[in-house]
Parts: sequence; structure tokens; C-alpha cells
Amino acid sequence: MGTLERTPLHRFHCVMGALMVPFAGFHMPVQYKGITSEHLAVRKNIGLFDLSHMGEFEVSGAEALAFLQKTTTNNVAALEVGQIQYSCMPTADGGIVDDLLV
Repeated sequence: MGTLERTPLHRFHCVMGALMVPFAGFHMPVQYKGITSEHLAVRKNIGLFDLSHMGEFEVSGAEALAFLQKTTTNNVAALEVGQIQYSCMPTADGGIVDDLLV
């Protein structure tokens, strides 16, 4: 495993039998019982994703909304305080830098 970081949920993932892999410098779970069974479980019930390996930044100020409207693909103005929106940050040529939560 070398110098891979561990999230606060690392031990839980290991105890629960997750298949752990290197991802973005972290030792992360990729699956537990298999892609199909996990897909169906999430579709029928609920899923949980460990976000503790992800970066975080705050956007504030008078131009914050305009900045987020320009740099993400969804309508940030539709959000109410306390809501979250799954979106992505596109590149100038139509590709995607990464997905994100606003």
C-alpha cells in the first residue's frame, strides 16, 4: 500500500470486506459484493459514498453565484440554503475537469 492516505472510514471499509484500491493517493473501496448487486441495492434502497478523500473549497463574495454559474453545468441559483447539487466542471472544449458537489 506504500504511502497511500487513509480516510476516517478506512477501517470500516476493510472490516466490511471492501475491495480496496489506490485512488487519487488514497486507499479506497471500489466495491463490496459486486457491481451489479451494488447497483441494484442503490436503485432499490440507498447508497453511501465516502467523500472524505475529496478536496473542498468555498466560494464567497458578491460574484460567487456568477462564478459558480459559469464554472459548473447546473443552475446553482435553483439551490436553497442547505441543499446540494451534483454537477461537473467543464473544460473550454467541452470536456470535463471533474464531477463535484455544490
